[in-house]
Amino acid sequence: MPLTKLQHNNERQYKNTLLGISLMLISTLAFAGMHACIRLVSDTIHPFEAAFFRHLFGLLVLLPVFFRDGFAPLHTTNLSLHVARGTVQACQGLLAFLAITLAPLAKVTAVQFTAPLFTTLAAVLILKERLSVGRIITLFIGFSGVCIVIQPGIGRLDIGTTAALISAVFFAANIILVKILAEKESSITITIYQNVIATPIVLVIAIFYWSTPTIWDLFWLFLLGAFGTIAHICLAEACKVADVTALLPFDYMRLVWAGLIGYLLFFETPDHWTILGGTVIFACGLYLLYYERKSTKKADNLYGTNES
Repeated sequence: MPLTKLQHNNERQYKNTLLGISLMLISTLAFAGMHACIRLVSDTIHPFEAAFFRHLFGLLVLLPVFFRDGFAPLHTTNLSLHVARGTVQACQGLLAFLAITLAPLAKVTAVQFTAPLFTTLAAVLILKERLSVGRIITLFIGFSGVCIVIQPGIGRLDIGTTAALISAVFFAANIILVKILAEKESSITITIYQNVIATPIVLVIAIFYWSTPTIWDLFWLFLLGAFGTIAHICLAEACKVADVTALLPFDYMRLVWAGLIGYLLFFETPDHWTILGGTVIFACGLYLLYYERKSTKKADNLYGTNES
């Protein structure tokens, strides 16, 4: 293989990682917006009903795709995987929505960050991704930031915290299924099937807690679905172009967004532990960017910069 081609591949890998990280950050921001919408309707709409509308409106947001491409996005040879992912997403969404209405946003988000540890292990064992020293360091530094946030005040394992912990396990399974599907399917197809399969599953549960939403509720529920769809499209595309182990440290940014939204919209003042932990998480993301770029340059230097 020509040396210049090796250098080109290294540079392309770095650019793909950078693109994946950018998409992951957009995804985390959209997830935070979705969580804010859940809290805004929580006084009148049960979280299980909100989860139903999240998937229903999330599917409606994708209608322009059907007008443009017809039913082509529904073509798949991986229906069983889509069914598995839709079911996992339904369970994860129900538990996460319940947790968000019972505990502060920052705390719920922090507890859910046990997921990257499970996801990283599965990515290495199932997806055969490389687990470099830099990625290990950033993963555990980021997780230590989460521990800083939740360590001082958990006290007892309440319903909200328990729901958040269980949803984290489902989230880890969700990420792995997305990565597997992303190798063969488009991000749009993955997101469409997620909503098509999850919507009736969640409806069966939500119907027992149903209350008629107001026009204002429907507005926030539509935004909820839109944010959720954007988040999952960006997540699927990020998993398509970059390694999961490189993306996970940036998923910790959800904690930073959750803290800001909790403060600005719900007057949940972050304590010094949340601020310190958020700073650690942010620094961890910056270090990973530096490490990935340094690794690319090191690989180029290892093989030389000349063609001969």
